[in-house]
Amino acid sequence: MKNQVQIFDTTLRDGEQVPGCKLDTKSKLILAEKIDHLGADIIEAGFPISSPGDFKSVVEISRIVKNASVCALSRANEKDIDVAAESLRDAKKPRIHTGIGTSEIHIKHKFNSNKESIVELAKKSVAHAKKYVDDVEFYAEDAGRTDNEFLAKVCEEVIKSGATVLNIPDTTGYCLPNEYGEKIKFLIDNVNGIDKVTISCHCHNDLGLATANSIYGVLNGARQIECTINGIGERAGNTSLEEVVMVLRQHSNLGLDTNINSKLLYETSLKVSELMGMPVQPNKAIVGSNAFAHSSGIHQDGVIKKRETYEIIDPLDVGVDKSSIILTARSGRAALAFRMKEFGVNLSKKQLDDVYSEFLIVADKKKEVTESDFPLMLKNKKIKYDQDTI
Repeated sequence: MKNQVQIFDTTLRDGEQVPGCKLDTKSKLILAEKIDHLGADIIEAGFPISSPGDFKSVVEISRIVKNASVCALSRANEKDIDVAAESLRDAKKPRIHTGIGTSEIHIKHKFNSNKESIVELAKKSVAHAKKYVDDVEFYAEDAGRTDNEFLAKVCEEVIKSGATVLNIPDTTGYCLPNEYGEKIKFLIDNVNGIDKVTISCHCHNDLGLATANSIYGVLNGARQIECTINGIGERAGNTSLEEVVMVLRQHSNLGLDTNINSKLLYETSLKVSELMGMPVQPNKAIVGSNAFAHSSGIHQDGVIKKRETYEIIDPLDVGVDKSSIILTARSGRAALAFRMKEFGVNLSKKQLDDVYSEFLIVADKKKEVTESDFPLMLKNKKIKYDQDTI
């Protein structure tokens, strides 16, 4: 579908490159099943030639994934591609992901090569992968810093060689959103055969722009986003799956959507965090513990009256039970009354005024006032309540 954005999940490959977050095969299988159930269109299972363990993981993931394509990464050489193909032998929908750096800095300093040689390697690697699978994705590493004219030339040649997907990575997270979007548009306007392939965005978060760049990419014609759960990944991380999914869903006027079941986002996030031993920062968009938490009195009053005053996403839509009203010294009477009611105590206006003065004393001593503090606050103001109903 023209307006369907494919989600390419690379949590198990690029996401696993976080120092100290190595996953064993058992953990990878648990996450692969969850990501498949979540609705990802493609799961990048690993880099098979990198280690026997990674090879085994790709083999096992290929056997259990029911719906998504399973993708294996390779460099632009025959041995890598042969091993990737072998690891995918049991996949229902196999994809080989091969490529090479295309920026001047990569060509000169990483490969000690020249543009002509890079084009030949790109063509040969795609043609070799095509001997094994129909679905071949080519990545132009560091495309974000690659001259657009040369990038267009590489893309045109790999399409001729059989590539079905063109991955345009902002490998170093360098691009501004408008620059990245313009790069995608340039390719659409200048590459012969571009209409026969899917353009993919693979953006890194070094400047905090990965999600914005990916969105600008699809607004300019890309139809695949490569991302990870919780935005995990090397250095500052990858594009966050939950963020791009919810940006497109909240801005339905764009006419773009994904196959992701957003109600499973939170539980998938928790599982990735647990198995990788990598906590999610509290203020992380969509899945952070504070994403639907309110501690300011003004915000709390608004949310209590109508949730949409300060929340653009219904927590239930991403698998979070409800918004949280957190009691702090910044909280107002409305929040205290709301939480007391949840606790089982309906306060009159006079009682609320009395308890609120007591609440502020407690709040100034603690970061957060919890329900465990309520009984003493009520007792100090001689307010009786039926503890059996609480």
